[in-house]
Amino acid sequence: MLTLLHLLSSVALLVWGTHIVRTGIMRVFGSDLRRILGKSINKKSNAFLAGVGVTALVQSSNATALLVISFVTQGLISITPALVIMLGADVGTALMARVLTFDLSWLSPLLILLGVMTFLSRKKERIGQLGRVGIGLGLIILALQLIVTSAEPITHASAVQAIFTSLSGDTILALLVGAIFAMVSYSSLAAVLLTATLSATGFMPLYISLCIVIGSNIGSGLLALISSRGQSISSRQVVIGSLFFKLIGALLVLPWITIIATKIQQYDFSPAEVIIYFHVIYNLVRCVLMLPFVGPMAKLCQKLVPELPVTGTEVAPRYLDPSAVDTPSLAIANAVRETLRLGDVVEQMLQRFQALMEGDRLQKREISQLEEEVELLHSSIKLYMAQIQQHDLGTEDSRRWAEIIDTAMNLQQSSAIIARMSGEVVNKSLDHHLNLSEEGRRELQTLLERLQSNLNLAMSVFVSGNMEHARKLRRAKHRFRLLNQRYSFAHVERLHLHNMQSIETSSLHTSLLGDMKRLNSLFCAVAYHALERSGSSSEQVNLQQ
Repeated sequence: MLTLLHLLSSVALLVWGTHIVRTGIMRVFGSDLRRILGKSINKKSNAFLAGVGVTALVQSSNATALLVISFVTQGLISITPALVIMLGADVGTALMARVLTFDLSWLSPLLILLGVMTFLSRKKERIGQLGRVGIGLGLIILALQLIVTSAEPITHASAVQAIFTSLSGDTILALLVGAIFAMVSYSSLAAVLLTATLSATGFMPLYISLCIVIGSNIGSGLLALISSRGQSISSRQVVIGSLFFKLIGALLVLPWITIIATKIQQYDFSPAEVIIYFHVIYNLVRCVLMLPFVGPMAKLCQKLVPELPVTGTEVAPRYLDPSAVDTPSLAIANAVRETLRLGDVVEQMLQRFQALMEGDRLQKREISQLEEEVELLHSSIKLYMAQIQQHDLGTEDSRRWAEIIDTAMNLQQSSAIIARMSGEVVNKSLDHHLNLSEEGRRELQTLLERLQSNLNLAMSVFVSGNMEHARKLRRAKHRFRLLNQRYSFAHVERLHLHNMQSIETSSLHTSLLGDMKRLNSLFCAVAYHALERSGSSSEQVNLQQ
């Protein structure tokens, strides 16, 4: 019983080490990995190699799947290139299984020691997160050694020998055992390693061991399918397509498995090495053969799991993928996209308000509906960001986290101001059939056009952080304030000249000028974050004035 407990704890350590490596890499290179995957979709070969490389780096095909699913959910890539990347991920995880099973016992304590020292001393910096990756790699290597050590006594147990001896001749049962191995251990690597250890004892035929390896691949696909429950339709389509490729590969190789095992046994190879290399070669051949069929597979998955028809106006968040919360860089990227969508809704409110200024009373209801959408999106972004563990964020991610919160709040406040402005236009002008003066109307329309332009530039700065655009936005803010001030003086001058329209709508006009000034300040606040990153204190002071 104690030996079994040691084995299970070793597998748990392997899973934990993989998790630490994945999260550490994603926090340091998450945006870079997203860019690599995003640029690789034009060619199948590039997408395949990107899947191999990213998976080898993060030590987990599930982590690569998370990135791919996020892209598909957001509509950035289609299912076809996503399936190609998933095939590359299968090859990447098999290659890393070979690398990690080399004798690296000397490296494990070194990685853990240096990793802990680096992580504890510089936790919030990039080098600290790389130390975290070193800890994870050290734990993976240590766990693999412990698995081999713990599995050896189990292989001598009579009950275990009886179980695996009974598998002889039943390839389907061996396939099922391999799938269960992978699902229970939450790692196809652990399942393959256990199989290699058991195969070295000699009481299990080689072809049965190979069937278990094939089954472990299917198990990892089933595990991904179970994990995709509750996610978007497109993400489930990708996961199902990947699982189908694994099943097709199994069906193609199973009839020949006995012949393959017989051919291999003619050579004096170590059974454990045979299992490891078969795992690599099988996944490489299977994935390369499946590449020409990703298009038909994508169509099949879309038919099997069709998109649900959209009813009514879609106001729910589109990009806040809950499964990405454990990967801060990915979650922050999702929140950025949702905040951009929030900015689009505020821009629609400005456009509706312009139409309202022209006398279209129906726009008041549209503005109210858009304000409700802004409230919903802002609340969703706020709750989503609250789920991200801030103590795990690096310096740059912490700053970006604060930017998203601040920008989303500014946009929400802007929507409330626009809604109040629309109410004042209706109550103080349209209901009483009072019209602004022609000059005043032109001035307000000019300011509204400037507001839309500044909002678009602000959203560009929010996404890119471009310093030149941030300085341009700062200048635009200053020009808007001067223009607003000039129009205020012009309104007072019209009052002095006893312009009756200006006198009747003076309260509305001055209120709108003040609200637009506040809107401009909220929009242009984005530039402050960008200029703060540049380290120019003088620019920060000017921006706040």
